[in-house]
This record gives sequence, C-alpha cells and structure tokens, in this order.
Amino acid sequence: MKLLVPVKRVVDYNVKVRVKADGTGVETANVKMSMNPFDEIGVEEAVRLKEKGIATEIVAVSCGPAACAEQIRTALAMGADRGILVEHDGVLEPLAVAKLLKALVAKESPDLVILGKQAIDDDMNATGQMLAALLGWAQGTYASKIEPADGGLLVTREVDGGLERIQLKLPAIVTTDLRLNEPRYASLPNIMKARKKPIENVKPADLGVDVTPRLTVLKVAEPPTRQAGKKVASVAELVDKLRNEAKVI
Repeated sequence: MKLLVPVKRVVDYNVKVRVKADGTGVETANVKMSMNPFDEIGVEEAVRLKEKGIATEIVAVSCGPAACAEQIRTALAMGADRGILVEHDGVLEPLAVAKLLKALVAKESPDLVILGKQAIDDDMNATGQMLAALLGWAQGTYASKIEPADGGLLVTREVDGGLERIQLKLPAIVTTDLRLNEPRYASLPNIMKARKKPIENVKPADLGVDVTPRLTVLKVAEPPTRQAGKKVASVAELVDKLRNEAKVI
C-alpha cells in the first residue's frame, strides 16, 4: 500500500498569533513555523502502518513557499520515504490545494491519502472532503482509530454523539483527529538521514492546476478584549443584567 501524506506549514501552536498593523493578514515574519499538528498525527499514523507491514511507501507532500521543504524534512525524519514540494508563493485556498493533491494522486497512484482534519491557522476543515469529492473516493473524517480490515480500512470516527465505525474500500481519504495517536520525536540520526532523502520540486503549472484565489480578504482583526466579570448582590440583579445588559434572556 502506497500512502500520500500532505503536510502544511503553519505558525507554531506555542506562538501567540499577531495581526499585521495594516489588517491585511497574520504576521509571519520572524515567527516560528512548524508542521500543522493534525498533519503530524497523519505522518505518525502512516509511519505506524508502514512499521506494521501494511504500507510500503510514504510520500510527504507540501504546497506553499520554498520554506515548506522544512516541514517535508520533518516528515522524512519521522519516517516518510520521499517528499514532493508544490512550490507557490501566493495564497493557496483549500480548493486549490485539493486540486493540486488530485493531480499528485493521478501522478503517484497512492492507495490511501492521510491528512489532518484541519489546519490550525485557518481552521477550514475542508481540504480532505474536497479531495475525496474530486477523486470520487471513500472518505473517513475525524479518525480516532484506523485498522486494516477485509482489504480496506475500518475507521473509528469522532462524532457529536460519540464514536462511529465505518468500513472503507481502498483507495480512500482519511482525515486525522487529535486522539488518533501521539506523534514521535524525530531522533538526531533520523534527522541526519532525512537530509539525504529526495524532495521533488514542482510548480502548480507543471500539474496543470490553476490556483488563482477565489476569495478576497477584506480585513483581518483581533477579537475584542474580554471584559472582566461583575459581582451581583442578588438573583434579581443577575436576572436584570442578563435581560437588559447582556440581552440573553
């Protein structure tokens, strides 16, 4: 089984996100960047499938500027076999990424695509579903457990009412939830080995994909500062404030 694992470069989850002074976006200059945590879980699950003898090759993919090669190297150090960088310096919306991944699927012919359920920068939660729709493949989203079964996969999903188990036929798309696994730390020897693993560099035009943005960001602003709580002397005063000030009852 061949696996394709997309990874995204995002602002590190430990960094406090700051909006640019002109309101055009989020400040990324001189800010620590890292692999999207949900994609990291996807890489870990792919490596575990390979360690069990289920997967034969893992291809890590990233779409974005040349700096995304750093996140591909991280995936290679975790256990991926090779990488593909779709280099593009402009904005890449989820639909554009899904189309790029579709083109790579046609080129690489993987049996399974594992990616994070969402990215922590925009929280769009759309790329996996869009890719499944474009390919016409089965999909298992919010996966908290993946098991081989009957030539396919048995995926346990996190849903509002608890857990749902679905049987997928391959080829398929799986998006990872937080509780699927705990990603490993790449060891120094593996980091050194990752430097020798190949990363193919392609452009969206090479794949025949138009990535022109369909949305225009008008303004980015920080949420209003949360006000301090207030003490009330009685239930009657509380009800009055909820009705007349908060206007929630």
